[in-house]
Amino acid sequence: MEYWTRNGNLRAVDDVSLSVRKAETLGIVGESGSGKSTLGLSLIDLIPYPGKLTGGKIILNGKEVLKLPKDELRNLRGTEVCYVFQDPMTSLNPVKKVGAHFVELIRTHDAKVSEKDAIEQARKLLRDVGIQPDRVDDYPHQLSGGMRQRVMIALAIALNPSIVVADEPTTALDVIVQAKILDLLNTLRDTYGMALILITHDLSIVLQRSDNLIVMYAGQIVEYAPSEEVYAKPEHPYTQGLLKSIPNIEIADQKLEAIAGYPPHLLNLPGGCRFWPRCKFVFDKCRKENVPLFKTGKNRLVRCFLCEEGRIE
Repeated sequence: MEYWTRNGNLRAVDDVSLSVRKAETLGIVGESGSGKSTLGLSLIDLIPYPGKLTGGKIILNGKEVLKLPKDELRNLRGTEVCYVFQDPMTSLNPVKKVGAHFVELIRTHDAKVSEKDAIEQARKLLRDVGIQPDRVDDYPHQLSGGMRQRVMIALAIALNPSIVVADEPTTALDVIVQAKILDLLNTLRDTYGMALILITHDLSIVLQRSDNLIVMYAGQIVEYAPSEEVYAKPEHPYTQGLLKSIPNIEIADQKLEAIAGYPPHLLNLPGGCRFWPRCKFVFDKCRKENVPLFKTGKNRLVRCFLCEEGRIE
């Protein structure tokens, strides 16, 4: 996955492979610019210009998404895969009532549904996400941030998709509302049997809420494993650093540690491992050779020569 720039092609996502099953939550975590949102958008070929997919396959329920005709691909968005964007205020049309958003979505995919029936579906969906059904007559600005996010989630499940991709669904929400939104997503996943891909920069969120976890750095997967295993024993130095930067109320004298330095610019990547300039375990091989993903457990992959050498403790 690349973006064209005046200074050359910027590869935002490189050598990434993942899978997610029905009723499963896959967490994707990383710093800003790590490629996690681009990865999410690529699943339904929604990469904005001047970006483009340059290779690979996307298989959904046996269909190869990138080979579908445009009309089938358009229909797939919403019916098979739905995307919950970061900012609900900019995603919702400010001059349309809440109900009108549902009517447009539902009738676009099934013109036989009357406006009245679409509104009734909207009322039920709002009730499912904890909003009073009569709020269908409100405009987005009349709702709180948490309620707008719930509306976006209700829109996402309106057509009963197989997968919902939630991109930073708790951004700009207070801690209590964040927990309610995440609880809601888990409940809807179980109720509707959909797969959930949860994209965030907050490792603590995905550790608690996901079955499997992908940690991304500079456009690549650096660790891919069940969330419980990552929490119990992170193997990549970057994942270790992220965990050490999260406050733990169970440790009275915890000293938080920051990861030194900054992520590299994707047009000026270091040779070898992309994380080595910030890694306290770096050795000569890291600077010279590209790092593959090593299988370190039954369901675990880590992009680090320390795992190959058996030097991580």
